[in-house]
Amino acid sequence: MPQLRLALAQVNPVVGDVAGNLEIVLQQAREAHAAGAHVLVTPEMALTGYPIEDLAYRRSFIERSQAAVASLSEQLVQEGLQDLVVIVGHLDRARDIPDRLGVPKNAPVNAASIIHDGAVVARYDKHHLPNYGVFDEFRHFVSGERLQIVQVHGVDIAIAICEDIWQEGPSRAAKAAEAGLLVVLNGSPYEAAKDDERLELCARRAVEGECALAYANLVGGQDELVFDGDSLVVDTRGELVARAAQFQTELLVVDLDLPAATAAMPEPGTRFEGLLVERTIISQEPLPAYEPAAPSVAERWDDLGERWQAIVLGLRDYVEKNGFRSVLFGMSGGIDSTLVAALACDALGPDRVFGVSNPSEWSTEHSRSDAADQAQRTGLDLRTIPIAPIFDAYQDALHLEGIAEENLQARIRAVIWMGLSNAENHLVLACGNKSELATGYSTIYGDAVGGYAPIKDVPKTIVWELAKWRNAWAESRGETPPIPPNTISKEPSAELRPGQRDSDSLPPYPVLDGILDAYVERDLSSAEVVAEGFDAEIVEKVVTLVDRAEYKRRQYPPGPKISKRNFGRDRRVPITSRWREQL
Repeated sequence: MPQLRLALAQVNPVVGDVAGNLEIVLQQAREAHAAGAHVLVTPEMALTGYPIEDLAYRRSFIERSQAAVASLSEQLVQEGLQDLVVIVGHLDRARDIPDRLGVPKNAPVNAASIIHDGAVVARYDKHHLPNYGVFDEFRHFVSGERLQIVQVHGVDIAIAICEDIWQEGPSRAAKAAEAGLLVVLNGSPYEAAKDDERLELCARRAVEGECALAYANLVGGQDELVFDGDSLVVDTRGELVARAAQFQTELLVVDLDLPAATAAMPEPGTRFEGLLVERTIISQEPLPAYEPAAPSVAERWDDLGERWQAIVLGLRDYVEKNGFRSVLFGMSGGIDSTLVAALACDALGPDRVFGVSNPSEWSTEHSRSDAADQAQRTGLDLRTIPIAPIFDAYQDALHLEGIAEENLQARIRAVIWMGLSNAENHLVLACGNKSELATGYSTIYGDAVGGYAPIKDVPKTIVWELAKWRNAWAESRGETPPIPPNTISKEPSAELRPGQRDSDSLPPYPVLDGILDAYVERDLSSAEVVAEGFDAEIVEKVVTLVDRAEYKRRQYPPGPKISKRNFGRDRRVPITSRWREQL
């Protein structure tokens, strides 16, 4: 059987930085060539970054992407890399489609160009455009209408882009074309507890197509999305051959024994399931036999480890890609800000992490000491600015009581954080968790202030689990646990009035998170939630809190999506709405 050395470029591009992304691809081509690879595959939209949202409509952006493809072709020749077949993802424009109502402006396509010997020899446009969850591709792109098969060293290679293999078609097309390999360019974001759906999908498609399958995925953070890499290759039996690391850039190189091309060239105009079939021959002669390199299979993180690494990567890239030097946040000594502090130190290093303790008249001594303990454990910078004198000055003028008095404290703290942010160029982090965000248990323009919210998609019960996991991970490596044990064990409180506890306003967090999982994540009705065993009165209270808090969530900072359904791109409900669930 013919041999082929394949390289999958698991890269972290920046949306809009076409020149920078081009250099990333070129560097991967250099490394692939040095490793003896014959074919290099990048992820989806590698030259433009992904997702590009409404940037897709800009003719200038499309033309910049097209120019980058041409430049890539030229530079590969200039550097003596022209024999390497490069399959690169980028933005392009549909052929012969005029602007009209119902077609995205300038007819953009999510494309993959096949480059060899200084020329683009073929182009594949993504067929299936997802329009669910975090995806709006039906809004942004025109669907492709061609199946592309390229022959390299006597092996037929079929091409697909991400959603294409989640739908029926590409594997059947690969089988019909008798392709030996199906390569898939992907921009597949991370989602917790997916139970390795990608491997199962790739294995199933490989068996259906009777071909090996190579899956190249993006890595890195982009606004609310985190791409986890985890690129992989399976053989015709669906058995895992090689796998890249999660949450890291990597060039995964693997040798494959593949069936020789046997199918004849299709007649012009040949269609398969309504799609035009095109085959391009790059090289027909198989390679001389060579000694294959041993494939690598990276170890995967456990469930909590995945979540931790996803948040760390999302936070790091948000800071780095947006040009911030450091982060700042309120350190109350509570579990949420303590977890955010540990995440920030892992993402950026403690020298770029600044905590601010703002004790009030009702702040407990252990809150102050726990914050100081964590600063000692991690090495982050902690300063203390009491708010009691400022609060008294406001009260002399306003004479607030009840909730208004409590919220005033949170807003004073936010003014301090934002003032320091402006003066010292820190990105302020909001420390609220998903349970609080769901129920509106936060002060708008107070503790909800900030530019990024690392744990906004983490339920409170998982906050504690992540804290325990991080400490255990540190201990397993002989390091000092970054989170004070007292922070994990003590009862949570906003400390805005004497003796306050979260349980004064909310059900116990295990109950609350169970209800939120049913109502928010799975879209169950109130009656269906009660049918799962939850108390009807508590369900009604929680559902009412969730429905009334949408205006707060709309104004909350972005944060990394790690659950099946986050507050942000995934879940979009009206702010102004009289719909209420009925039991």
